[in-house]
Amino acid sequence: MSNLEIGFSGIGVLLVLLGLRVPIGAALGIVSFVGIWAIRNSNAALSAVANIPHDFASSWVLSAVPMFLLMGAISYHMGLTNGLYAAARAWLGRLPGGLALASNWACTAFGAASGSSVATTAAMGKFSVKEMLDAGYNPSLATGSVAAAGTIAALIPPSIALVIFGWYAEQPIDQLLIAGILPGILTAVVFSVLIISICTLKPELAPRKKIEMPLGEKLKLLISVWPLPVLVMGVVGAMWSGMATSTEAAAVGASLALLIGMARRSFSVSKLTVAVRETLVTMASLFFIVIGAVLFTRFLAVSGVPNYMAGVLADLDSQWLVLLAMIVIFVVLGMFLDPIGVMLLTLPILLPVCRELDMNLLWVGVLVVKLVEVGMLTPPVGFHCFVMKSVTGDSVRIGQIFRGASWFLGAEIIVIAILILFPSISLFLPSLMAN
Repeated sequence: MSNLEIGFSGIGVLLVLLGLRVPIGAALGIVSFVGIWAIRNSNAALSAVANIPHDFASSWVLSAVPMFLLMGAISYHMGLTNGLYAAARAWLGRLPGGLALASNWACTAFGAASGSSVATTAAMGKFSVKEMLDAGYNPSLATGSVAAAGTIAALIPPSIALVIFGWYAEQPIDQLLIAGILPGILTAVVFSVLIISICTLKPELAPRKKIEMPLGEKLKLLISVWPLPVLVMGVVGAMWSGMATSTEAAAVGASLALLIGMARRSFSVSKLTVAVRETLVTMASLFFIVIGAVLFTRFLAVSGVPNYMAGVLADLDSQWLVLLAMIVIFVVLGMFLDPIGVMLLTLPILLPVCRELDMNLLWVGVLVVKLVEVGMLTPPVGFHCFVMKSVTGDSVRIGQIFRGASWFLGAEIIVIAILILFPSISLFLPSLMAN
């Protein structure tokens, strides 16, 4: 059996293992170890297992990930994001689908503090969905709007997915994070247009709720969310000005979140302990997957599969066909796997093609993260939908959640089309950054 045949056989075995619900990190590691052994020898396989995890875990660039995760955990547990939904509801509640609109923009703002789409969906769903259901909103609209809006956190800095893409693709992570700002805002705007349109055409889906509140009260609620803009400006401003790398900016964000918590007198040792424990658990599971993916990348490189596939796709000699292939691959795999796993499973094959066709990798990174997050809404796995189910319990059926999320898939297609047709949306802000 040739090296190329072993490589493709390994991919097939991996898909079988994933179909059998073997944890993705374990499946990647097992296939990689056996594959390298088959192509080279046992010493090469053992050497890869011994060296690659250390090289990965000691990467300075990736130290931004735990710091961003810690920033989000501190912000959540110390109540820095508590007033987001109330402020958004006060200003948007009178519009068609006002409570869903408020959830949409509150999720966008929360994503700027958490960096995790799953955490955003779970946190915002706990109180916004209940209020929408109590107000008579259609369950599909109530849950689908929050599940979809949670994906925006994957683009808005600090995006964990963009950090990992930047590390893997060897792109400047600070520029990559800034590149996600406008696409994230664009997604929120398109979702808002969709919500208003649906609720205007079918007002029974979202009964209009009269929210009588003096302007002074609205301004007071708006001012109450001051910790978030301060936190965002601290992190983004440090990267934008060139005063800090992405790793340093992440440390600034975690420290700033802690200082704001102290200033608001919401700090406690128990809350900090919970935040640190939550960060460690998330990091352990995330690194387990990524280390398996890096081992799999080594296996594929040894087998020659990436070069072969790059040659096949490069023969298409068309960015459009490659982009179409990317959309199909990411959406299909996203139906079954988590976003980071999908991304690291496919990048070894796709990145050489993108480089061959001279595609801007900052732009490609935004598209990749956008595409893998779309998979979080699609059945049969649709992880965001199951997160929403865990939040709502028996009050909403999983089928209703998927139905509501499906309304937003059309909006996602529009956003992806706009980002493909107008790369400058992703590249404009990074072009203005200090060198």
